Amino acid sequence: MIDFGFDKIALIGAVALIVIGPEKLPRVARTVGHLIGKAQRYVADVKAEVDRSIELEELKQMKTEFEDAARNVEQSVTHEIRETSAEFEKQWSEATAGLEGAPSREAVPPEPPPQYRHPKKNWRLKRSAMPQWYKQRHGVRSRAQSGAARVARFRPPRSSA
Repeated sequence: MIDFGFDKIALIGAVALIVIGPEKLPRVARTVGHLIGKAQRYVADVKAEVDRSIELEELKQMKTEFEDAARNVEQSVTHEIRETSAEFEKQWSEATAGLEGAPSREAVPPEPPPQYRHPKKNWRLKRSAMPQWYKQRHGVRSRAQSGAARVARFRPPRSSA
């Protein structure tokens, strides 16, 4: 930025006093101050936007790195599982090769998986599980009340005059 020393600012002020005049100088100085302030805020906003975009790019790069690492781990795990299951199947077939004449358990049909049952959630039970002090503090109605009874309950007392 431009470096202004005291001597340069004094020279500019003297020229402005002569050219503009002492009556208009305070108003012009105030306007120039406002314009400089707006320019500084604009520059600060641009800097902040650039910083945000740089951080966003860094985050995107980190995201791709993490995704690649996760993909590599997933591939290595699936490869190991495939190798292990193939080895297990091979050893299993070798171990069961001599048992071909024995009665197998496969003759008994497997039992079917259990049927899905809805949990039967009961909202009344949930409402009653709420503590009474909580209901009173938050205005949860616990008893049914008619409209007339509610009006009578909140009607101001009659003054005896």
